[in-house]
Amino acid sequence: MKPVLAKENIHLNQSAASQEEAIRLAGTALVESGYVTADYIEKMLEREGITSTYMGNAIAIPHGTEDSKQNVLHSGISVIQIPDGVEYGSGNTAKVVFGIAGKNDEHLEILSKIAIVCSETDNVERLINAKDKNELMAVFEEGGQL
Repeated sequence: MKPVLAKENIHLNQSAASQEEAIRLAGTALVESGYVTADYIEKMLEREGITSTYMGNAIAIPHGTEDSKQNVLHSGISVIQIPDGVEYGSGNTAKVVFGIAGKNDEHLEILSKIAIVCSETDNVERLINAKDKNELMAVFEEGGQL
């Protein structure tokens, strides 16, 4: 059983020129570690066209559309840390982009766990400023969320 948040899915100090590039980074991390098929990335971009996945507080949580479930092999999260931020929709800046893939209906549970952790401004600051993967994972472990 794969962990929902694996160290190989955390990418620190990234940069993205656009919202689409940030989503592709998040999706590619999930593809490369075997959580989703390559088609899932297009479903993430399609979802973004329907409604923004920007959550506020410098956090975005791109994920696939309802019909992308067959592209999910294992529930998982990728974390793309973009300290300089990327414009995410009109006037929003994302500094942490979580790519999520949920098997069956697990994506709602994953979303709520991320939302709980990111509702604390201090936690968001720690995610944005984490210098290594253990530091970033600790934010979730301390909150008992993942």
